[in-house]
Amino acid sequence: MSDAGGGDALDVLVVEPYHGGSHRAWAEGLVRHSRHRVRLVTHEDSFWRWRMRGGAVTLADAVRRDVTGNGVPDVLLVSGMVDLASLLGLVRRDIGDVPVVLYLHENQLTHPLGPGQRPDEGIAWRTWTSLVAADAVWLNSAFQRDGLCAALPGLLARAPDRPHHHHLADVTERMAVVPVGVEVADVPHRAPERHAAGPLVLWNHRWDHDKAPRVVLDALRGLADEGVAFRVALVGENNRVDPREFSDARVALGERVVRFGHVPSREDYVELLARSDVVVSAARQEFFGISVVEAAAAGAVPVVPDRLSYPEVLGSRWAPSCCYPAGGLLERLRSVCTRLDAWRGAIDGLAADLRRRHAWEVIGPRYDRGFEDVVARGGR
Repeated sequence: MSDAGGGDALDVLVVEPYHGGSHRAWAEGLVRHSRHRVRLVTHEDSFWRWRMRGGAVTLADAVRRDVTGNGVPDVLLVSGMVDLASLLGLVRRDIGDVPVVLYLHENQLTHPLGPGQRPDEGIAWRTWTSLVAADAVWLNSAFQRDGLCAALPGLLARAPDRPHHHHLADVTERMAVVPVGVEVADVPHRAPERHAAGPLVLWNHRWDHDKAPRVVLDALRGLADEGVAFRVALVGENNRVDPREFSDARVALGERVVRFGHVPSREDYVELLARSDVVVSAARQEFFGISVVEAAAAGAVPVVPDRLSYPEVLGSRWAPSCCYPAGGLLERLRSVCTRLDAWRGAIDGLAADLRRRHAWEVIGPRYDRGFEDVVARGGR
């Protein structure tokens, strides 16, 4: 264990129960951009409910192995898809009184339910006990923090006896907004180009219900029926057996679809970002929005809802030109695709601003200062 007071690099152990997609990008970005020694303990990005219910046991095994080989860390950074209180109980003899930071990419109190899903209050209570157990709670946006703080009293009110409300003020005091960093150093901001077949519209999200892909695909089919010129790339991670709305849209849109499915290569993905003119979302849940930041940093015009984290992450200066009101997706897409030069002018400067605010080169030092602070305070 290092001497934090002497300015030496700290040993940071990151525990990521769901090492895929944006979670993986966050963890590996931190390894690359922190001045401290960051090492990872991870589980695969599958069975998220089981990670919340039972992942603490197998993650504890992995933490013990790491500590045996590398020593006790100075700080433990645990991503939120695990029962942190259980994890700490299982490793208490292995790590001692190490300061613990809980990082919430999302939370299950405010995440929208999928088709046929019922609320799982057991997982919500695991989130609460994790919040109580952590020395510091970092969230990726003020939008998520505010929504979580608004939802917690309702959860605590459902306790049958011995209520927990007296912990609420202490938990909220330990919260801080620490955004994820975005890898944009290899993403070029290209000069605007014209294509005879129309602008390239990019949809680059998970193919899951909370990203509302059908809303976007219906809007694209509506534009095609109107004869509006555009091309589309439908990309992102897909864990569904039958993403029917995507396969139907691929047939309906025909030659307009220039890329379809997961893009496994970072090089290919960056090249696609550089060619995209528009990035679109109709998400029902978004606590940050890495994919939109990546595309906008490359020069794409965002067409995103005027809610969730988008106004915050894009910034109040740009939100009016990037965010459409409820029910306004088709109209905004039509306008952007047919008047692309005007919309590019409206967001002139956005790409540079996003790089200044969200690039890992800027965000990494914020994490480092947070680690140093929590270690200097000895936890709470």
